[in-house]
Amino acid sequence: MQKVGFFKSVQVKVVLIYVLLILIAMQIMGLYFANRLEATLIDNFEVSITERLSLVEFSVKEEMTKPHTEDEASMESNIKDILSGLSSEDIREIRVVDSHNRILATSDSSSQSLVGQRSTDAQVNQALTTSSQVVKIAIDGKTDKRVWVVVKPIQSQGKTIGVIYVKSNIESVFEQMATINKILAGGTAIALIITIVLGIFISKTITKPISDMRRQAVAMAKGNFSRKVKVYGNDEIGQLAVSFNHLTNRLQEAHSTTEGERRKLASVLTNMTDGVIATDRKGKVILINTPAQRLLEVEHNELMGRPITEVLGVDEDYSFEDLIHMQNSINLDFSSNERPYIWRANFSVIQKETGFVNGLIAVLHDITEQEKIEMERREFVSNVSHELRTPLTTMRSYLEALAEGAWEDKEIAPTFLNVTRTETERMIRLVSDLLQLSRMDSREYELNTDFVDFVKFFNRIINRFEMSKSKEVKFIRELPKQPIYVEIDTDKITQVIDNIISNALKYSPDGGYIRFKLTSDEETILVEIKDTGMGIPPENVDRIFDRFYRVDKARARSMGGTGLGLAISREMINAHGGRIWAKSVEGKGTSIFFTLPNNAEEDGEWD
Repeated sequence: MQKVGFFKSVQVKVVLIYVLLILIAMQIMGLYFANRLEATLIDNFEVSITERLSLVEFSVKEEMTKPHTEDEASMESNIKDILSGLSSEDIREIRVVDSHNRILATSDSSSQSLVGQRSTDAQVNQALTTSSQVVKIAIDGKTDKRVWVVVKPIQSQGKTIGVIYVKSNIESVFEQMATINKILAGGTAIALIITIVLGIFISKTITKPISDMRRQAVAMAKGNFSRKVKVYGNDEIGQLAVSFNHLTNRLQEAHSTTEGERRKLASVLTNMTDGVIATDRKGKVILINTPAQRLLEVEHNELMGRPITEVLGVDEDYSFEDLIHMQNSINLDFSSNERPYIWRANFSVIQKETGFVNGLIAVLHDITEQEKIEMERREFVSNVSHELRTPLTTMRSYLEALAEGAWEDKEIAPTFLNVTRTETERMIRLVSDLLQLSRMDSREYELNTDFVDFVKFFNRIINRFEMSKSKEVKFIRELPKQPIYVEIDTDKITQVIDNIISNALKYSPDGGYIRFKLTSDEETILVEIKDTGMGIPPENVDRIFDRFYRVDKARARSMGGTGLGLAISREMINAHGGRIWAKSVEGKGTSIFFTLPNNAEEDGEWD
C-alpha cells in the first residue's frame, strides 16, 4: 500500500485544523480587544485633553473679554502664563489666536517667535470661519509623530473672538497599543505552541487507532489475520476497533474456509483424470487443469484468455452461444497418425440466481479406450460372424446337395460328408477357442503350476513336432545343456508353444528351417522361435496377437486355423507374468519371443 504523504495524513490535518481554529479565534479576540482598547485609550486621551482645554478656554476667555487698563502686551503675558501652567507631557503646544488670525500666545518655548504673527494653519482658519471646533490627527513635521490637533473657537456674546489651538501627543497612545499588541502576539505564540502540542496529543488519540487499523488492513491483504487492533477506549474509535477485530476474526474464518475449499478443488482438479476448462462470461479461458493442458499439449500461459471454441478446435462448427445451449456432449478427435486420441466434451453453464450467464465449464473425458473397445467389439462380432458363416454356408450347401439325392451316389456322398465333418470340427475349435478366451478375459480360470525343467519340457514339445511334421523343414535347437527350473502351468505353456510352432510350420516353405533358442538370466527366461516364412509387413507386426487378425486372410483360411491362437497365447503368457512379442522381416521370416519368470531360488530343491 502506498505511504500517505505528510500533508495528507489525518494527524497533520487534525493538528492544522485545530491550530487554525485556535489562531482564528485568538485573532478575532485580539483584534476586537485591540480595537476596543485603542478606541478606549483614544477616547480617554481626548476626554482628558478636552477637559483641560475647557479650563484653558474659560481662563483665556476671561482674559480676552475683561477690560484692560494696561496695554495689550500685558494680556498676552497673562495668557502666556495661563498656557504655561497647563503644559504637560500629553500637550505638545497650546496657542491662542485672536479673531484677526494673530497668535497671541504659545506654550512652546521654541515657537515664541511666532507670537504676534499671523497664523497660517488651515485648521485655525477653518475654526474662525465656521465658528466650530476642528479636530484632526496629523503628523508633526518636526518629530514625524502623530499628534491630535484640536482648534476650539472662543465665543463671547455670540461672536468668535479667537480660537485655542492645541497640539497633543497622541503618539503615546499608539505606543501603548503597540506594546499591548506585542504582549498579545507573545501570548498568541505561546498559546499556539501549547495548542500545537495539545493538538498533536489529541490527534494521536484519533489517528493512532486508525493507523493500527490501516496496518492491520495491509497485513490482512497479505493474508495475515493474526494481528489485532489495540482498543484504546470505549468511544466511537474504540467501538470501531472492536468491530474491526471482529471483522478480522470473521475474515480469518472465511479465508480459512475458502482456502480449504480452494485446496480441495485444486487437488480434485489436479488429480482427476478428466480435463476441466472454465471460462468467463465472454468465453475466455480462466481456468484449466493439468489433464486438459496435457491433452491440448500447450503451455498454461498460452491457453489463458483464449476463446474456448478456439482452444477445443470447434470454432468452425460452434460459437460460444452454441456451447452454452449445448444439451448433448460432443466428441473431439485429437488423433494423429501415431495413435488415436478421442475425448468427449460435456458443457455446464455457470449461472447466477437471476439467470445471468457467468461462464461455462467444459469437462473433457478420454474415451479413446472406449472407442477402441467398441471398434474391437464390432470387429470381433464381424469376425466371429464371418468365421461361423463360412463353415455353415459350406455345410448347408453340401447338406442340401445330399438332401437332393447326392447321398445315393457312393462316390460323391462320402466326400460331401467328410467336408461337412471337417467344417463341423472347425466350428467346434472356433467355439472352444472363443470360450477359452472368454474364461481368460473374465479370469475364470486357475493356473495349475508346477516346477519343471524348461529345457527338457521344451525339447519334448519340439520332438513331437519334429516327428509329425509333413514338410521338409529343418529344426535348429540352441538350448542350454544345464536344466532351468521354472514354475508354470505345463498345459497352457504347451498350448502356447504348439500355437507358435504350428504357425511357423504353416508359413515355412520346404527346405526352410525353424530355430529354437532359449536363454535365461536371474529374473527371466527368454524363448525365441524363428521361421523362414514369408514374413509380416512392419505395420502389421504388432497386430498379429489381436483376435481374428490375419495378415493374408485368404491364405490363412486356406491353411486352416481360427485366427485366435496367438491371441490365446498372449493371454496365457500374461497370466504367467511374462510377455510375448514378434519381430519380422517381410520375405525373410518371423521371430516370436516370449518371457517367463525365472524361479532360480527353487533350484536347490531339485539338485
